[in-house]
Amino acid sequence: MALRSSASVSMLAALASALALLGRYGTQGFALSIFLGLALPQFSAAARPLLPITIFCFTTVVFMRADLRVIGGLVRRPAKLVVTCLWLLFAPALLIAAALAVLGREALDPGLLLGIAIMGAAPPIMSSPAVAILYGFEPSLIIAGVIVTTIVSPVIAPFLVDWLAGAAVPLDRLALALRLVMFIGGGMAVAFAIRRWLGAERIRELKPNLDGFGVLMYFVFAIAAMDGVTKAAMDRPGQVALFLAVAFLVSAVGLASAWLTLRRFPISERFMIGYGTGQRNMGLLVAALGAGVPPTTYLYFALAQFPIYLLPWLLRGIAARIRRKEASADAS
Repeated sequence: MALRSSASVSMLAALASALALLGRYGTQGFALSIFLGLALPQFSAAARPLLPITIFCFTTVVFMRADLRVIGGLVRRPAKLVVTCLWLLFAPALLIAAALAVLGREALDPGLLLGIAIMGAAPPIMSSPAVAILYGFEPSLIIAGVIVTTIVSPVIAPFLVDWLAGAAVPLDRLALALRLVMFIGGGMAVAFAIRRWLGAERIRELKPNLDGFGVLMYFVFAIAAMDGVTKAAMDRPGQVALFLAVAFLVSAVGLASAWLTLRRFPISERFMIGYGTGQRNMGLLVAALGAGVPPTTYLYFALAQFPIYLLPWLLRGIAARIRRKEASADAS
């Protein structure tokens, strides 16, 4: 029994070390995951049912790691948090609505239209706080913004999807709202149970391991999300290139719009709000829609993961300059 117990402890210690190692190479891990997902198409179809599980894990970890004292301080002085949440909720939808008004909904494939509508209606990507931490930025505002916008998304997101997609794509708003409540409410319940069990101090100590767990979940998510992408790239390269270009364009416009508009915010906060504006948690809505997602919508969702996975790595140089600029400003 003692030997078995010792072996179990050794296995847990090895697992914790491996997760901590993954966490130290977070941005590289995100970028590598998407290409490993493409390289393993034989596993994608089998992994696709794991999409809802990974989304649930992301939701749980974000709520589990939230510093309630910091968020409480933001709530007591709510002006900045209110502006952040309103921006993260509605700016992407308004930007996409403006583009659709120019292009015309009828000019787009209905599946692509629904994919773009889901992108505009979804809350910011759950990894936004993790990216802020990896960049060395103070994450409190983006954590609070992600949490608040995710909590209210079951009420707001179905209406935004319906508004953006229009009559071209029929949608059951009530069913979508109820499924989102199950995902988000369940994640919150599990997160608060874990917080009560471990305590906030122990959760802070586990930061490298939780970072590594996030990278691992993103790897599983990437494999599942890439279902059918390799085949589509060979059969319909023009469509895949168009969808990729749209996804990167939305990300770039989201980042630039917040950077140019929210000039009264500190540089790092403005940068992360822009990051969250362009990087949207489409997986939450896709998982809630379930089998009702059209194939072209799923293809756009899968290709929209490329900026999500690659930008943390591609933007690391800009983030380093922002960090140095803020550090020099604090020193002076």
